Amino acid sequence: MAKVLCVLYDDPTDGYPTAYARDDLPVIDHYPGGQTTPTPEAIDFAPGHLLGSVSGELGLRSFLEKAGHTLVVTSDKDSDGSVFDRELVDADIVVSQPFWPAYLTADRIAAAKNLKLAVTAGIGSDHVDLDAAIAHGVTVAEVTYCNSISVAEHVVMTILSLVRNYLPSHRVVLDGGWNIADCVARSYDLEGMQVGTVAAGRIGLAVLRRLAPFDVKLHYTDRYRLPREVEEELGLTFHESAAELVPFCDVVTVNAPLHAETEGLFGDELFGTMKRGAYLINTARARIVDRDAVDRALRSGQLAGYGGDVWYPQPAPADHPWRTMPHHGMTPHISGSSLSAQARYAAGTREILESWFARRPVRDEYLIVDGGALAGTGAHSYSVRS
Repeated sequence: MAKVLCVLYDDPTDGYPTAYARDDLPVIDHYPGGQTTPTPEAIDFAPGHLLGSVSGELGLRSFLEKAGHTLVVTSDKDSDGSVFDRELVDADIVVSQPFWPAYLTADRIAAAKNLKLAVTAGIGSDHVDLDAAIAHGVTVAEVTYCNSISVAEHVVMTILSLVRNYLPSHRVVLDGGWNIADCVARSYDLEGMQVGTVAAGRIGLAVLRRLAPFDVKLHYTDRYRLPREVEEELGLTFHESAAELVPFCDVVTVNAPLHAETEGLFGDELFGTMKRGAYLINTARARIVDRDAVDRALRSGQLAGYGGDVWYPQPAPADHPWRTMPHHGMTPHISGSSLSAQARYAAGTREILESWFARRPVRDEYLIVDGGALAGTGAHSYSVRS
């Protein structure tokens, strides 16, 4: 029998919900491109309920305990002597989310002598030291595609919020004011702008498709060039690198995984080549950009706005400079944790666990590390330092 250690974010400040704004969710059984949504043998939760917080338990407790496994759920992951560290010592499986990541460092993996599987309930496994996982024979899996469209929608929302100066204008209403000039002095139309994505995988391509109707000029860079018919359909201009792309763009959105090639990509040097007054949206990972360089670029006016919802570390400390820099549209890491997305990533986590316990192969598209090497989606998306 296995010990499953699940690290989730805290419940709402006013308690776990007893009612919800909507009664149901749209039924989605596949993603763009044909991949099916998660297909566990059963679920023990109501789609549309809050599953990603501690009391939601990803809907796993009944399933695991009926099979004789032990489930430990905590949000305490970063403090000295945290519940996570205490329970990790003899855990067989760790489950966490990118929004509240249990950082599986090399030291933690080495100390977890029983650890065999690390599951990301969501997308993005950079909180796991993949080199260490490979060295220790730990399988790493994530629920690929479960919240890609959720994040793409958040990107479009953030672009419009920044370009149209929505958030400060809404604040005027909340404060009882009505100064239209204050609102529109930084408001522009998105129409006609040059918009580029750094990476055009599932999320990046979904962003491009959603922006095309706004009559913008679309650009992208990626390790893998998109098919010619997709480029022609969307009117895409391909660039070999981010450095070649950004000088052309009024808006740049980052949709790349964090790995050795992308860490620190956006710093003072790259910002200096961007159009003055460009907007940068980052819903990928915080360490793809230089934290303090973002602050400097906003204060100097080189960037007109920065938005997204990824930070490092997560949760971000109260004195993180991104909380107080000007012209930002930051949120806690929520883009991929809508109630709609939670239903999919909870179901996908169960599907992975069902396969693991039955000794069936985990879906190839869910695999990041397997058999001592990058595998499945991981081989396509990540690189390692070893």
